[in-house]
Amino acid sequence: MTEQRHPHWFGMIFSIFVIGAISYFTYAAIQGDFGTFRRIQVEAQAMQLETELATLRAERAVLENRTRRLSTEFLDLDLLDEQARKVLGLARADEVVIR
Repeated sequence: MTEQRHPHWFGMIFSIFVIGAISYFTYAAIQGDFGTFRRIQVEAQAMQLETELATLRAERAVLENRTRRLSTEFLDLDLLDEQARKVLGLARADEVVIR
């Protein structure tokens, strides 16, 4: 029986192919859409958005409180007086206006 031997170049091409595949998958694992760097970017963006959400929730709570205080069910006369002065540009006779 004779042994069939592959040519020397076949081993080189196979090695180059394997090294290329390993390089590609390593690059994809680090730089790809689902890679390590992208994951770090997404986590940083999530933290930033959570901070922004907390800020917006606090602003919303303040606005809801002011709206409730100006509603017909609960009327805050001081807030109403402040808003009327701001909109109409009025002041009492005993107040000093500084511009």
